[in-house]
Amino acid sequence: MRLPRTHRDDVLIAAAGLACGLLLWSFGLYTRGRAAGGLPGGLLVLVPLVAMTALALVRRTLPRTALLMGTVAVVADQFTRGNIMTVVMFADIVYAAVVYGTPASARRIPVTTGLITILVTLGFLAWFRDPEALLIGVLTALITFFPALTGAVVRNHRQAADTARLRAEQTALLAEMDRREAVIAERSRMARELHDMVANHLSAIAIHSTAALSLDDPKTSRDALGVIRENSVDGLAEMRRLIGLLRDTSGHDEPAAAPTLDGLDALVRQAGANGAASGLTFRLVDDRAPDAEPLPAPVELAAYRIVQESLTNTLKHADAGEVTVTLHSADHALTVQVTSPFGTRPGPRVPGSGAGLVGMRERIALLGGVFEAGPVENQGEKIWRVRAELPVAADDKEPSA
Repeated sequence: MRLPRTHRDDVLIAAAGLACGLLLWSFGLYTRGRAAGGLPGGLLVLVPLVAMTALALVRRTLPRTALLMGTVAVVADQFTRGNIMTVVMFADIVYAAVVYGTPASARRIPVTTGLITILVTLGFLAWFRDPEALLIGVLTALITFFPALTGAVVRNHRQAADTARLRAEQTALLAEMDRREAVIAERSRMARELHDMVANHLSAIAIHSTAALSLDDPKTSRDALGVIRENSVDGLAEMRRLIGLLRDTSGHDEPAAAPTLDGLDALVRQAGANGAASGLTFRLVDDRAPDAEPLPAPVELAAYRIVQESLTNTLKHADAGEVTVTLHSADHALTVQVTSPFGTRPGPRVPGSGAGLVGMRERIALLGGVFEAGPVENQGEKIWRVRAELPVAADDKEPSA
C-alpha cells in the first residue's frame, strides 16, 4: 500500500517539533521531575517524541490515524519525565484531525474531547479532593478540547469560503451565458433588420439589371437604370443609418426613429414602380378606424417589416397580377395580410434563401402573435398569402428590432 505524499508544511512542523524537543532534552528540561517511585529518563523520553514527530508527517494526509496513534504516544509520555514538545505536537494533531478529517470526525472530535476534559477534571477532583485538581482539567482542555474547537471554527470558515467561491463561479458562469445569449439575440435582430432594409432594394436592382441586359431596347434600359439608381441610393441611405446606429457609442437610451405604418403608402408606391416591368400592380387597403388608438412601437415596426418583406418576395417570385396589402384592427389585435398571384412568372427572377420568412416568423413570435405564409385557394384561383396577427396590448413585449 502506497502512503499519500507528505505535505511540505507537515515536514516543516515535524522537523521544528523534533528540533525543539531534542533541544529541551539536551538541557534536561522535562515536564515533571523524578517522582518518589522514580520516573525513567534518558533516551526513553525521546520515544514518544519521535513517534509524535513521525505522526506529524501524516497529520494532513492520514488525520484519523495520526490522532489515534498520537493519543497512545501522549499517554505513554505520561509514564516518562515528559517532553513539552510531545504534548504541543499532540495538540496540533488534534487540530489537524478536525480541519483535514472527514465531516463526521470534524463533528465528533470536539464533542469527544469536551467530554474527556470534563471526565478528567471530575476524576482528578474526586481523587485528590483538592481544588488544584482543576488545573489538570484546564491542561487537558488546552491540549484536546481547545485545539479541536479551533479546528472546527477554521473548518467552518473554509467551508463558507468555498461555498462563496462556488457561488461566485456559478454567478460568473450564468453572467457569461446571459452575455452570450444577448449577443446571439442581438445578432439575430441585426440580421433581420439588415435583411428587411436592404433585400427590397437589392431585389429590385437585380430584377431591373437582368431586364436591361436581356432586352435590347434603349428606352427600357434607361428606365431600368433609373430604377436601379433610385434603389441603390435608398438602400445605401438605409445601410448608412443602420451602420450609424451600430457605431453610436453615446450611451443614449432614446430609441432611434423607426418606420411606422404611416410609411406604407410610400412603400407600396415604390414596390409598384419596381414591379411595373414584371406586370405587377400594388394596392393598399387600410380598414383601421381613423380614430383608433396609436399602436405600440414594436407592433408598428413589426407590421411595417412584414409588409416590406412580403413586397420584396412578390418582386422576386410572384406572377403578373395584383398584389393587395390589407390592414385590419379588431379584438385588440392588428391583422396584416399580403396576397399576390401564385405561379411561374416568365422573365427575370431573383433566387431567395428563405431568410425573409424566417425573419418574419421570428418577429411575430417575439410579440406573441400568429404568422401564416403559403399558397391558398381564393375563388378557384391559387394565390400566395402572408398573414400575421399581432396583439396590440404588447407594450411589455421586447421590441423585435
